Amino acid sequence: MLRLFTAIPIPFDVAATLARRQTGLPGARWRPTEALHVTLAFYGEVDERRADDLAAELARIPAGRFDIRLKGVGAFGDAHRSHTLWAGVEAEDRLRVLAGRCRAAAERAGIRLEPRVYRPHVTLAYLKIQTNPDRIGAWITGHNLLESPPIPVDRFGLYSSVLSDGGSHYELEREYPL
Repeated sequence: MLRLFTAIPIPFDVAATLARRQTGLPGARWRPTEALHVTLAFYGEVDERRADDLAAELARIPAGRFDIRLKGVGAFGDAHRSHTLWAGVEAEDRLRVLAGRCRAAAERAGIRLEPRVYRPHVTLAYLKIQTNPDRIGAWITGHNLLESPPIPVDRFGLYSSVLSDGGSHYELEREYPL
């Protein structure tokens, strides 16, 4: 079984800019620059036959190049506990269309996905339970003016994810030009 997702990689120069912001918050497990990406669809555990079917369906996706821009930061969680810090993604409709097509490719390959509202973002850190909410708020306030130049999107990838004690490791399985 393979744990799969599709994503847009963040270019090295933008990832390096984000890495400079990944500091000053005790309890944050910062994501390494090579792991920074915008998820299009998360497929979960997929057997190899369905993974091959998915790869073939993804290759059929019609799409053109477009730009995205990182803007602002925030946290996912509930009123009592944040668990993830993210950088927001400001995108034109083509990003949402591409994400929808990646989900549709999974359905055609026989992979059932959880219904989710698509919220494009770049995960910057996972937060430990004991992370102080006031410190999280202060970090967000201090970095909320984040804004990147336009990031050209000319490809996306199918990635596998291997979970370990040190966090997830991502491997590019296939790449799809737009």
